Amino acid sequence: MKELKPPPLLLLGPGPSNVSYRVLRAMSTPLLGHMDPRFMEIMDEVCQLLRDTFQTQNKMTFPVSGTGSAGMEAALVNVLEPGDKAVIGVNGVFGARMADVAGRCGAQVITVEAPWGQPLDGQQMLEAMRANPGAKLCGVVMAETSTGVLQPLQELGAFLKGTEALFLVDTVTALGGVNVEVDNWGIDVCYSGTQKCLSVPPGLAPITFSPKAMQVLAKRQSKVQSWYLDLTLLQKYWGSDRLYHHTAPISMIYGLCEGLRIIAEEGLANRCARHSAAAAYLARGLADMGFGFYAAEGYRLPSLTCVFPPAGWDVEAVRKQLLKDYDIEVGAGLGAVAGKVWRIGLMGENACVQKVNVLLGALKDFA
Repeated sequence: MKELKPPPLLLLGPGPSNVSYRVLRAMSTPLLGHMDPRFMEIMDEVCQLLRDTFQTQNKMTFPVSGTGSAGMEAALVNVLEPGDKAVIGVNGVFGARMADVAGRCGAQVITVEAPWGQPLDGQQMLEAMRANPGAKLCGVVMAETSTGVLQPLQELGAFLKGTEALFLVDTVTALGGVNVEVDNWGIDVCYSGTQKCLSVPPGLAPITFSPKAMQVLAKRQSKVQSWYLDLTLLQKYWGSDRLYHHTAPISMIYGLCEGLRIIAEEGLANRCARHSAAAAYLARGLADMGFGFYAAEGYRLPSLTCVFPPAGWDVEAVRKQLLKDYDIEVGAGLGAVAGKVWRIGLMGENACVQKVNVLLGALKDFA
């Protein structure tokens, strides 16, 4: 058989992003058993580093085994029961997915929609919550990966603090590259994924539950719909009880630990500033070449830029040629904008001027 040897690529799509050699090295170290006390020390370190990155003191903070979509399902199936009301903001693919998952939990879903490329209207979200005073949760996507829109959260979080409703936020394309303040913003349930700004391979979904969310979980009238994602069971493994639940993805947890150490060494504020600076540099370079921007100005994600290629370019042909001839991956449009836009990710290791220059240099060959 041929040796498995994928080519080295510059991954500038919506994820996964390139990872540090330190992460790959950590993942290649010897396995420990998932109940080994030495592995549990690593688990504890991961939990604390995740608290630092989420900027929270929440006790229930750990990675779920699975990608970001597993994080979404874990968040929703644990707090929603049949008949609950859930107000969900939808302005892209992942807001729609959140509403879909909430509906699969048996919830009555009230959607608040905004045009793709635009943020959700905070006042409309507040009005929907006021119109549904018994709503169990209000869910939004902070970083809409399908459009590159960054959603403001503070106003909604401040309102929800004074209610019984939970504030649930998707930070899959934000955590580790865009400032996320779980405690200060009143977020009760927050999840992410490892393969984007955390610069770790896909396979884990960090999640955190506030004490308010924990109370909701404790008062459930029915079992959580998923045994595998039941956080009351997972907490007994990740917490002090250390009760077996499932075999943890040990090498992935090694990698996440190292990736989070890298973030701690750089400093979260410095890392977020680096992402913002790289995104601004990319935007200037693309604008000079005639690219248009899909997300509304003032609401653009630093970690992912959604653009219209210049007039006359074959959107898909050029994107495929970048991959084939230049070893550069940029993302295709998703959903309503498929075949119309590119999604360019600058996440983690790739959020730097040097990587942007490689892309801009390649694009000049098509101008």
